[in-house]
Formats: sequence, C-alpha cells, structure tokens
Amino acid sequence: MIVNVVGIPGDHPQLPELLDQADLVVGALPHLAAVPNDVPVVELGPVEDALEAIEKLRLDEVAMTIAAEKMPRTEAEPTEVISTGKGQAQVVVLASGDPTFFGVVRALSDRFGRSSVRVWPAASTLSQMFGQLGMSWDDAIVINANGGGPEGSRRALNACLAYPKVAVISTDGDLPGRIGGGLKHRDRMMAVASGVGTPDEQVVELSPAAAGAQRFAPTTVTVVWRPVGLGVAPVAGVHVAAGAPRTPHIWGLADEEFAHEDATITPAEVRAIALGRLGPGPGDLVWDIGSGEGSVAVECGRFGAAVLAVEPDRAACVRIETNASAHSVEVDIVTGRAPAALAELPDPDAVFVGGGGPEVVAACAARARRCVVVAVSTVDQVTACRAALTSAGLAVDGVLQQASGLAGLGSGERLATARPTFLLWGERS
Repeated sequence: MIVNVVGIPGDHPQLPELLDQADLVVGALPHLAAVPNDVPVVELGPVEDALEAIEKLRLDEVAMTIAAEKMPRTEAEPTEVISTGKGQAQVVVLASGDPTFFGVVRALSDRFGRSSVRVWPAASTLSQMFGQLGMSWDDAIVINANGGGPEGSRRALNACLAYPKVAVISTDGDLPGRIGGGLKHRDRMMAVASGVGTPDEQVVELSPAAAGAQRFAPTTVTVVWRPVGLGVAPVAGVHVAAGAPRTPHIWGLADEEFAHEDATITPAEVRAIALGRLGPGPGDLVWDIGSGEGSVAVECGRFGAAVLAVEPDRAACVRIETNASAHSVEVDIVTGRAPAALAELPDPDAVFVGGGGPEVVAACAARARRCVVVAVSTVDQVTACRAALTSAGLAVDGVLQQASGLAGLGSGERLATARPTFLLWGERS
C-alpha cells in the first residue's frame, strides 16, 4: 500500500492521475469535492478515524495477497495479486499546506511506515501567513497546541510571554482570545488566521486586548510578536534557524553579571544548583519569590521559561528590570510581599523561594505543578521549610552548599569562603 499525501492548494500536475487511480481518498470536505464519484472517501476530521479506514484497506490488500499465493498459477500469470489491478493499493490524503510540518504525515509514518508514505507538500499555512504579514519566520518559535487541552493552552501562553516571536497552531477558536488576555500588559501585537482551510478563512491583525475580547472560528494560527527588536541575534558558530532554541552554554552566571547589592543577590553557585532542580524551559512558568536583584528570574528566562518575579522592595524591582534588559529576557515583576502577592498569579510549574519563611514556602508548595526550591541560611529555617514542603505532598531533599572561591593573595591565591546556604527542594511525583 502506498499513501500519497498531497498539500492543498498547490501546483500538483500529478494529482488528477493520483485521484483517478486511488482506492481511497481522505481529506477535508472542501478538498473532497474534486474526487471522482466512484472513489471511496473519508472526511479528515479526527485523525484516528482516517487511520482506521486506511488500515482496513491495507488489511484487505494483505488478505487478498495471501489468498492469491495459495492459488495455482502458470509462469505467464503475475506473481503479485493486488487489490486494484494497477499495483499496490493507492491512498490519497489531501491536506492543507505542508503536511510534514505539524501535519498528518507524522501519524501516517508512525502507523504505516515511512517507506509507504509519499508527500507532495504545498506552502504551509504558517509560511503563507507570515508572507501576508511581510515578516520572516526563521526566528519564530512554533507551538502546536492541538490536543493539549487547557495545559497546552497554558504552555502556549507561557511561550508567548517568554519569546519575542511565536506562532501557535490550534483547532480551538477560543485560544487566540486567551493568549490575548494573557498578553494585555505586554508590548505585543497579534495576527490571527481563523477558519483555516475553509471558504471563510480570514487573517486579522490586532492588539492583545482586542483579541482577548473576541472569539474566532475554529482552526486558527496565531502569531504574536514584539514590535521592536525582532532581528535574529548574531551568534558564533552554527545558528539553528528553526526548531528548539539552544539552551544557554553558561548558567550560574557570575555575580558581576548583575546590578546588585551584595547582601541580596543569590550567589552564582546557589543559582547553578537551583537551576538544576527547577529545570526551566519553553512553556514553563517559574515564580522567583523574594527575587532581590532578579538573578534567578533572569537565568530561568534565559532557558526560555516565562518568569514572575515577586519582590516587595521597589528599588530592587528597578534592578530586576535592569538585569532582565541586560540579558535580553522578559520578566514580569510583581511588587508585593508573599504570600499575599501570590493570590492572583497563575499557578507555576516551578518556584524558587529566595526570601520568606515557612508560610511562603507552604503557599508556593500548594500551587507548584512540578517543584519548589528554597534557599535558607539558618538550621531552624531548614526544619520548618522542610515540614512545609512535606505537608504539601512533595518529596523533599536538600544540600548544604558552601563554596570557596579563588582570591588573589600577593603573587598567589587563597580560598575565600562564601556564606553557606541550605538548599531544599520538593518535587511532585
């Protein structure tokens, strides 16, 4: 069996012949209008239904081949019996745009094997949309929110908060509005293609606030971008033009990389351990509680996470903004004191608590989806914070971090011991 996947619309001179020879055609209703009347068709709605129809054809072909092998034949007869008399059974799948890009090709190859699938792609919906916007998309993060439900929507919004240019694919007409509502405080613009692949398809460019007040026809592509600073940053070595962004090659940045006051910055060695437990990445939301100068918040942002920094001191909040700008990341700053300041915030994937007692730790542990990391300086705080993490059902572990850095002493070096810090972490199973 051969599965021929054809991107629509596109210049495919072989399409009439493929349809004429097809044993089965799968596609959206508008695409099926051009199929000859005598060819069986299956509407491409839920992918599993289409896969089952193709599987049935494949099994029928196998059964006929086995039966034919048991029949006596002469040398003049063909050695292969097939379902159509024209060769292997032929399936034609009509798909919008480039079906290799977040399209049906992945499911077909997984089910029937890559050697059974032939693809004739057209320009993808994304490339067409960016073309209408007059905008390049080699530096865009592309999120497929189909089938992810509320969790997929949440992570798509987090990616839009963390990156300057994001495209989100979804069949949910409400998702562009939810993204717009979550970006009202940001300097962003949006474009939404709705009703993609139907006669009612349209593209509108609007502000996040305007998008948040609308509902769009199902099957959408949403593009979110920051109006300034969109160029691809120059980098040394190989530049990955698309796909997953590269993780930072250095983390636990030196304290000197941040505008700070010595008493409030989280030391580099503590940050390095904390990042290993927080595991920030694209689609995550991280809280940095008692953020101080925002060093942990900034480092999480460099890994592609959306970050909320909670800090009561207004002067420190100014330094957080300065440090975020210096490292080209975006951090949402909440000026307030935990736990009261946490009430209206969206639930985080991970939390770093750099300031606050057991009450704050308990409030964070109750809402963290994945983990909470706590930095404390005294033994009595360790006991109380560990109890708060355990009471929230988290599996708790920890370490005493005590580093000694090199410091010049005449023509030699000495070891300068930094203040010891207890790091506790609780992880949700």
